[in-house]
This record gives sequence, C-alpha cells and structure tokens, in this order.
Amino acid sequence: MIFKDFQYTGALYHVISILDLEKVLDGGIKYNDKLSYSSKYYNFHSFFDENKIESIPSWVERKKAIFTSMNFRDKHKWHSHTALLKIKTDISRCWVCNENKANILFEPFILKNIKGFDKAKKFFDMYGKEIAKDYWMDSLSMVENIRLRKDKKEGFDEEVLIFEDIPPENIECIYIFSDHKMMTKTQWSELFENFTETVYKPKESIHY
Repeated sequence: MIFKDFQYTGALYHVISILDLEKVLDGGIKYNDKLSYSSKYYNFHSFFDENKIESIPSWVERKKAIFTSMNFRDKHKWHSHTALLKIKTDISRCWVCNENKANILFEPFILKNIKGFDKAKKFFDMYGKEIAKDYWMDSLSMVENIRLRKDKKEGFDEEVLIFEDIPPENIECIYIFSDHKMMTKTQWSELFENFTETVYKPKESIHY
C-alpha cells in the first residue's frame, strides 16, 4: 500500500481534477460541487439508493456522498491532471462499501440505452437490482470497519462514503499527477522550475 495504515494516520484520500483544485482548497468539498456530478453520476448513484436494503441507515445515500479511499495499492493507476487530497473527517458519518460491486454496473448503466449496446441493457435488466442490493449487503459503517477491517480482505476494494461537507482546514493537497507521474507539490514545482530554466538555456536538453 502507498500510505501508512488508517490506524496510524486517521486520514482518507480523495482524487479530484486539477480544474476543481482551487475551489476545493478555498471552499472545501461538497458532494455535488464537481462539474461532472449531475451529468455523469447522479442517476447512477440514485439507482443504488433506490435498491438500498432495510438495514442501511436513512442518512446513507450514495447520491449525497463524497467518495474517498483509506489507501491505494502500490500499482494503482492514476489519471493525469488530477490531485490527491488528504482528508480528515468524523468517521461516524462514513460508510464503507466494496467499489468493485458498483463498478461492474457503471458501463451497462451508461450504455444500456445507446443503439448497438443491447447486451448492456440485457445485463442491466437481468442483474442490476441484484448487484445493487449485494453492494449494500457487503457494506458496513466506518466505525464497524475499524473493528473488523473488512477493507483488508481479498476482493474487497473499499470506497469510503462521507456524509458531511469537508471544510478547507481538513484538506491537504499532497500529490499532483502529471502524465501519470506522482509528484508532491514541491517536486511538481521543481519540475517546472527546471523546465523554465531550460527554456532560457536552449542548448541544454529538457528532461521530464
């Protein structure tokens, strides 16, 4: 894993586009403050909420969650032009789910009404509700997870849903991803400082 375990850090991690970074550092994070929320994810999250099992508390609504992680595997594939934030929050307002059981439905959900993707619709109609219910059955509160550590079990790809706003003082930008390369803010600044120096010294090679 990339970071020390949660029991030592008490931190969660959230990836955002660098387009949202200034707004987040100035004003914090809300579940619906990203440019892509309404257009890409609201209806998908709502489908899971519509199929929530009775044992899940009423305050746990996927469509009102901020999605975070407890850690990342060493070979995690990062998207370019994103930032990784370190977050502190009240774990009593967090719920832990298996992301794998949501991801399997995302493409069928998006493609099912597009011409030529009949099999996506067939899969979704046959298994969608069953998979959504199983997603919730496999979930638990963050408080309970700290005791059971279900996130460490093989095949459980944890996602931590936070159900409160995150103020700026509880957010730290720790990495920038540029061309899939993971850099601290200092490393990123040094990269472009050296690049600028090279521009003014044309005979020297540019090293990325």
